[in-house]
Amino acid sequence: MIRRSLKQIAEMVAATNDIAPFADRMVAGVTIDSRKIEAGNLFVPFKGEHVDGHQYVADAIQKGAAAALWQKDVPNPPVDLPILIVDDCLTALQELARKYRKELDIKVVGITGSNGKTTTKDITASLLSCKYKVQKTEGNYNNHIGLPLTVLGLDEDTDIAVLEMGMSARGEIAFLTKLACPDAVVITNIGESHLLDLGSREGIAEAKLEILQGLKIGGLAVLHGDEPLLMDRIHGIESHIQLQTFGRSENNDFFPIDITQLGRGTRFTINASDETFEMPILGTHNILNALAAMLIARHFKVSFEDIKEGLKGIKLTNMRMELVEGSHGEKIINDAYNASPTSMMAAIELVSSLEGYERKILVLGDMLELGPEEEQYHLRIGEGLDPSKIDFLFTYGSLGRRIAEGARPVLGDERVFSFSDKNELHQKLKKYVNNKTLVLVKASRGMKLEGIVKALQS
Repeated sequence: MIRRSLKQIAEMVAATNDIAPFADRMVAGVTIDSRKIEAGNLFVPFKGEHVDGHQYVADAIQKGAAAALWQKDVPNPPVDLPILIVDDCLTALQELARKYRKELDIKVVGITGSNGKTTTKDITASLLSCKYKVQKTEGNYNNHIGLPLTVLGLDEDTDIAVLEMGMSARGEIAFLTKLACPDAVVITNIGESHLLDLGSREGIAEAKLEILQGLKIGGLAVLHGDEPLLMDRIHGIESHIQLQTFGRSENNDFFPIDITQLGRGTRFTINASDETFEMPILGTHNILNALAAMLIARHFKVSFEDIKEGLKGIKLTNMRMELVEGSHGEKIINDAYNASPTSMMAAIELVSSLEGYERKILVLGDMLELGPEEEQYHLRIGEGLDPSKIDFLFTYGSLGRRIAEGARPVLGDERVFSFSDKNELHQKLKKYVNNKTLVLVKASRGMKLEGIVKALQS
C-alpha cells in the first residue's frame, strides 16, 4: 500500500492548507470507510445524499487514521487535526492514485469486457502468481472510486497488478485506463450489458475499446478474435500495439482443440501447446476466459508447465459458476452475481452438456439494463431451451416471467413455473430436487438470487 509522509501526500493532492505541524507524520494506506480504519490510514470522506463523511473525520483520526482529506466547500474544518484541504475529495483520491501509479516500478494488466472480466482477472492473477508477486482487484472495486483505491493498495514490491475495469457509460473506461497506464489489456467479449446506457452493441464495443487509450505504446492487447465488433474497429490502431487474439475459431492465436466437462471443472487442450490443462471452473465460455489469461501469462514469460499448475489453483470470486451442494444432495451452480443474454445462454449451454444427472432445473431471474428490447431478450432465452436437456424452468421477477412465457411452448406448462416471491419459489423448487438433480441459479445482481442457493443449502 502507499506509504508516504503527510508532506508528500499534501503535494500529491495539491492541498491548500498549511500542514507543517504534521508534515513528518507517515500515511500507510487509504480508506473511504471510517468503520474500517487501520493505523496510519488516510481517511477520504465523501459527501453523499444522506450522509456526509466529513462528520466522521475526527472519529477516524481518533481510531488511528494518520490524516484525512477535507473538501473546501464543507464548512468548519478542524484546525487542530491533521487534515488536507482539497478542492474535491474524489478528484484528490484519483490524483493521488495516478501519481502513486507513476512512482511504482510495476507492470499492470487491465481487463474489461461485457462478461467474464472478473473470472478472467482471477485466472490471470493465478497464472502470473506462478512466477511473480501479483495483486489484483478485490471484490467489485473496478470503478472510478474502486480502481484508485486498488492502485493505492498496491505494495511497492509487487511485480504485476491485475486490474478489472468496469463501466456503465462512455468515457469511464478511458478514465480508468489512463489512470492505470496498463502494459497489457484484455477485452473478454462484447455482450448486451449496458444496452440501456449505450444503445447498441456497437456502442458497447466502442466503450470497451477505450481501454486502449491508456495502453503503453508497444503494449499487448488481447481481444476476442471471433467478435467482429472488436476486430473491425482495431484496424489502424494495431500499428502502435501488439495484438493477440483468442476464440473458438482457428483464426485466433489461441483456440481450444478439445474440451471435456468434469464433475467440478474442465479439461482442455489448445493449439499452441502439447499440455493438457485442467481447471476447477465449469463452462466452455470460461475456457475462452482462460485462453485470454494464458496469452497474458505467456507475454510475461510464464511457461506452459507453470500455466498448467496455475490453472489448477484458481480461486474465483464468489457466485461465479460456483458449484455447491444443497441439503438434499442436489448440485447447484451458483452464478447469481450477474447476468446478460450472452452469459445466461452460456450457462444454460453448460448445464445442457453436463452428464450424470437425472434432472436438470434452471432458476433464472431478470437480466437488467438491457434497454428497450429487454422483453425480447428474455423471451428468446425461454424459446431457445432444449426440452430434451432441460427438465424444469423456474423464473423470478417481472422480466423472468417473459423467459417463462417463451419457454412454455417448448417445455410445456407443467414444466415451467414463474414467481414474484422468492419464498414461494423455494417452497416449490425444493419438492423437485434430490441427489441426482443439477440446479442452475442465475440472474442480474439486483435480483439477489443467491438467496435461493442459501435456502436450498439450509
